[in-house]
Amino acid sequence: VTRVFSKIAKRSPIAAKTISESRGALGTAAAAALFWQVSEQLALDMDLAVSSVMMPNAAAFWLPVLAQLLMLGALLSWALKEVELVGAVVDWWDDDELDGTEKTLISALESVLRFLIVIFGAILIANALDFNLATLIAGMGISGLALALAAKDTISNFFGAITVLIDRPFKVGDWILTKGDTNAEGEVIEIGLRTTLLRTSVDTIITLPNANLVSQAVENYGKRRWRRYQPTFHLDLDSNPAKVKKFCSGILEMIAENPQTLRESSSWACVETLGPQSIDVNVNMYWDIDSGKTERGAREVFLLSVMKLAMSLG
Repeated sequence: VTRVFSKIAKRSPIAAKTISESRGALGTAAAAALFWQVSEQLALDMDLAVSSVMMPNAAAFWLPVLAQLLMLGALLSWALKEVELVGAVVDWWDDDELDGTEKTLISALESVLRFLIVIFGAILIANALDFNLATLIAGMGISGLALALAAKDTISNFFGAITVLIDRPFKVGDWILTKGDTNAEGEVIEIGLRTTLLRTSVDTIITLPNANLVSQAVENYGKRRWRRYQPTFHLDLDSNPAKVKKFCSGILEMIAENPQTLRESSSWACVETLGPQSIDVNVNMYWDIDSGKTERGAREVFLLSVMKLAMSLG
């Protein structure tokens, strides 16, 4: 086992610890399996007409059963410990640091694996004890139905979390706006198995059930490829038309030369309307910026440059 997972163990201390601690359980399972087969063979040999095996009937019955139970218990313990390798394997494959969404997905996958291991192990143990599996499974089905009806909201939130984590409409750190019965806006700070937490602009926390996020529209500002900016400048009605034209051309030059802008071919600066009090120049431009703070700083520099251009043209 150590050799098979040697590369992961070298990279992840958690994996190294998990592998080291689980070897004992795997060794116990192997020894119990061997003892189970030997004790069963000895019990069979007792029934032969000529047999050198002598032991009480109770021992002949219980030794194989106890050995099988010990083997199954050790295998179950080993499998539950190995579940912790899921995160180590993902970290080994992904060179980048895991974000909050990926960690939540790993946690959900580990929970599902543990649940399946326990259910499968319980069935094997029941079979080893000669329980009627048909009756047991039927009883589990009825109990499961009752449990599902009682915890339908929790189950829907869990599957909602799985949907969010697999489809990834947003991730931790994105600013989202929900549109539905519950309108909420804020930065995603945690995606749990039942709820998702948002931090609003006034520093409060909104708790959203994951089922609601799947059933309503979610606008994700973090997925924007650019940030559109459309300021309007009001010029004096007595302005010289030639200078107004130079003013518009100068704004376009600033947009083209700015390293924080993009889509220059789709940008414009032109006279939009002649109002009763001003000449309105409408500007359309796109920022190549990934944060609101940086955008506000870039806007300030741009607007001050526009002021200087207007002053130079009188």
